[in-house]
Amino acid sequence: MTGSDATPSFRLAYVPGVMPDKWVRIWNERHPGVPLTLTQVPAGAAAGRLLGGDSDAGLVRTPVDRSVFSAIPLYTEQTVVVVPKDHLVTAVDEVAPEDLADDIVLHPLDDVLDWESLPGRPALERPATTADAVELVAAGIGVLVVPLSLARLHHRKDLTHRPLKDAPESSVALAWPEDAKTDQVEDFIGIVRGRTVNSTRGRQQPPARGGSADADRDGARRKPAPGKPAAGKSAGAKRTGKSGRGAPKNDRRGKPRRRS
Repeated sequence: MTGSDATPSFRLAYVPGVMPDKWVRIWNERHPGVPLTLTQVPAGAAAGRLLGGDSDAGLVRTPVDRSVFSAIPLYTEQTVVVVPKDHLVTAVDEVAPEDLADDIVLHPLDDVLDWESLPGRPALERPATTADAVELVAAGIGVLVVPLSLARLHHRKDLTHRPLKDAPESSVALAWPEDAKTDQVEDFIGIVRGRTVNSTRGRQQPPARGGSADADRDGARRKPAPGKPAAGKSAGAKRTGKSGRGAPKNDRRGKPRRRS
């Protein structure tokens, strides 16, 4: 926002592989007057975008520098190996690192996994991007280890993937600059954490129009004013007996007395 009268908005960055569609849909339902702008950025560029003020928050991959960012961990992804469909490992449901001992394992420069030592044999050069590495896998040059979401993002009909056990994993978090938490960021935190629109956590929602704040909070019913009937009863309603059919049967009012 550029001024006090500017229309509020929320700018969300996200890294490749992350699918924010569900959260964006909920945002649009709850805040139709606050536009949400989505921007996909490379994983390595997300921190700079947030610190530069180009986005209010980001769906980023961990680790996050907690000296400058606040972050909420969201989920951890399964790690898979991407191979041609005719590769030997497609015969099993799960792959071990030693199963790749004879393969060239590509290591792109934008890799998001924190490896101590890659399995298999190293390539002569590192591909610039994950997309480039996928092209090399399709050409039969080697195999690629990535989080499941990136394997799905770069899906090809001639490639498949299998879970790789004992491999590093990648986690996704919602992060924002520690000193720049806005109302919009707080609202989005509530959405990713699954809070309902009436949740008491986070920012307080204004009371319903025409209603009492105390009544909305406590669910109390209004009492009728003195001298006025309660709702659903008319002022001239007669008292009824247990049968609910008017006056009791032994009511002798209105009958003439016998003369002595």
